[in-house]
Parts: sequence; structure tokens; C-alpha cells
Amino acid sequence: MKNIRVKIEIDPNASECEVTIKCPEVDATVMGLQKLISEAGAPHGQITFYKQDAEYFLPVSDILFFETDGGVIRAHTETEEFEVRYKLYELEEKLPTYFMRVSKSSILNTRKVYSITKNLTGASKIEFHGTYKIVYCSRNYYKALKESLTP
Repeated sequence: MKNIRVKIEIDPNASECEVTIKCPEVDATVMGLQKLISEAGAPHGQITFYKQDAEYFLPVSDILFFETDGGVIRAHTETEEFEVRYKLYELEEKLPTYFMRVSKSSILNTRKVYSITKNLTGASKIEFHGTYKIVYCSRNYYKALKESLTP
């Protein structure tokens, strides 16, 4: 990773905060910084979870993964499963950066990943801390997932 210098200028006449990134080129590091800064300034919307007739308000950090199941989006914690009334592409916009798409039908919490069993010819199996639940990462998303998990 390249060195990053941070400089803060206080301007009493400024009406809002402005962040400028000076760089020789736009690469993955710069794009990651831009996304983190943008997310820090915009509050994440609350996601309501549903189970039967009840509504639940959980921290999204408790969610292991979201998946489509027969046209319904389900959110999985270590022990429970809830319905969510968003499409996966809408969730991608609402969720923090530590969530990422790993297949056409799944988004996972990278902070909860325990192991990945790579499959060269198909989807790789992902296991999570503290649960038997698994999800599969398609070959198209595998490299990005590995990069997000590697410090």
C-alpha cells in the first residue's frame, strides 16, 4: 500500500466539509478511500427485518449474508433468518463497505467470514464464525472477495 498523507485545513468561512484527493492516478486505493469518505458523510439507512408478523431492528453488523430465495430476500444471522423488503441491488447501496456481492443471489458480511474453500470449476464455499451456515461465491466474484479479506 502506498503512503497516504492527510492534511486538515480549518476554514471558518466554509459552509460545509470538502474532501479533495490528490493523486497521480485513480487506482483501487484511491477508489477505496473515496468510497469510505463518501460513506462516512452519509448515514446508512435503517433496514427493517421481518419474521412472520413482527418487525425487527437489528444492527446490520449482525448479518452474515443476504440471499435471494424464491423471489424473497432473506437476511441470515448466526441463528436466525429474516425477510428484507429490498432488492439486492438496493441493499448494495444501503449497506456499509464491509458487505459485498459474491454471486448474483448473495451479498455477505466480509467481517464474519471464517473460511473459503476454493473450487476451481464452480462456486467456492464460504463459512462463517460461530455457525453452520454457508454461502457460495461465484468465480466472477472470488478475486475481489479474496482482495477484500487480505490485509
